[in-house]
Amino acid sequence: MEWKPNKVESVPIYKQIADYMETRIMNGEYPSGSCLPSERFLAAELGVNRGTVIAAYDELLASGLVKKVKGIGTVVSQALWGEGPQKRIPNWGQYVKSGFFQINNPINQQIYQIIQSRDHVINFAIGELAPDLQPVKLMQDIHRSMEINDYLGYEHMQGNIKLRETISAHLRKYRRIETTPSSIIITSGAQQALHLIIQCLLKPGDAVAIEDPSYAYSLPIFHSAGLKTFLLSPGREGIDPDEIISLYKRTRVKMVFLNPTYQNPTGTTMSEERRKKIIEISTQYGIPIVEDDPYSITGFQEQAIAPLKSLDRDGAILYISSLSKIAASGLRIGWIVGPQPVIDRLADAKQQIDFGHPNYPQWISERLLASEGFDAHIGQLRAGLRDKRDRVVEALRSEVGSYIEFIEPQGGIHLWCGLKGECDEHALFRESIQNGVIFAPGTTLGFKKGFMRFTYSRTETQDIREGIRRFADALKRVMK
Repeated sequence: MEWKPNKVESVPIYKQIADYMETRIMNGEYPSGSCLPSERFLAAELGVNRGTVIAAYDELLASGLVKKVKGIGTVVSQALWGEGPQKRIPNWGQYVKSGFFQINNPINQQIYQIIQSRDHVINFAIGELAPDLQPVKLMQDIHRSMEINDYLGYEHMQGNIKLRETISAHLRKYRRIETTPSSIIITSGAQQALHLIIQCLLKPGDAVAIEDPSYAYSLPIFHSAGLKTFLLSPGREGIDPDEIISLYKRTRVKMVFLNPTYQNPTGTTMSEERRKKIIEISTQYGIPIVEDDPYSITGFQEQAIAPLKSLDRDGAILYISSLSKIAASGLRIGWIVGPQPVIDRLADAKQQIDFGHPNYPQWISERLLASEGFDAHIGQLRAGLRDKRDRVVEALRSEVGSYIEFIEPQGGIHLWCGLKGECDEHALFRESIQNGVIFAPGTTLGFKKGFMRFTYSRTETQDIREGIRRFADALKRVMK
């Protein structure tokens, strides 16, 4: 919520809130019969105490705009418009439950609501870069040097040609992937890339395999599309390739989604032996592999780990990556590399959805990837991520070493922790939020309980120790 009450005005804060909510009701933003936000949630969003929101809702109640419904909350009155012809307002509550696109996990919804409405929460929950890891100065210089003298109409369906040429060179230099600009499509981050692949290449009832735990596990898009998902367990060396064979023989799985390098959330990396075996299985059984690779160039060792796609000589792998985890998520620049018929199909769908990606972010991104300063940025990014990881690891060992266990990732942005004892993870999540720190509970990313993900890339360096201390206080209270 962008609006905030003005605490220096003479009008009482509760009255400002009541007036604001009344405006939204009268504008139809909250139709008759719909629920207003809970008192606790609205108080957190607006940065006021709950009693102030209760007073505001009492104002609305007194005016007849709302009513209290036991077990539901504060509901906009059905008799809002008074006397006159009976109106039948659309049942928006039913509509929002009826769409084929399933809603997000409630905990994920809560995480995003909290980080967008509370400035004081220390954030270990979201997979993006903190400002001190982004190439802000480099991008400012690029922005100042740009002249808007290019065509400002719709771009090519696959994306700006110069950007695709530069991405092709980037992939060759940093990831050992040989490809041409024609085999690349620009997407709105890796998220849209996954959506396009699922919606264009699969159909309801198809079986697909995803890792458990994984980022893919958290996405409702698979079930929204009517797909049957089967789970693969990544160990310290990645998933066991033989599991794919066994799964294929049982289910005729149509596609396998993998994040083999610094996997989200476990941080593990698939061994070279298993990578080669997966390529062999893919071409032996005709199973496409979708490789999600946001992190491979963020490794802390000298030699970068080559993606699966670098071993692909038969066009068996659809390769997804983006600038979100190496530059800035707000650019919304991602890409897919794949066989030409697939790229043509995805480009046609993207053209139907949004007429192609906006010009300006593509121009900025092309200059960024081609700039002399990009090498230095990647070096600084790796060093910065390693420093943040070390600080989180040291703080966890110091504060809660007897309660949790983990393996230090050698790259990427996530630390996956397992609890040594029994714990109510929902209680721990709530207690941590009350303590001013937020993380991703493990069940949002996988089937098993007793795990959590700390994303160290998003946290300001100076807040890391305090954030872990707040988490430790919450954990010790819940574990008692």
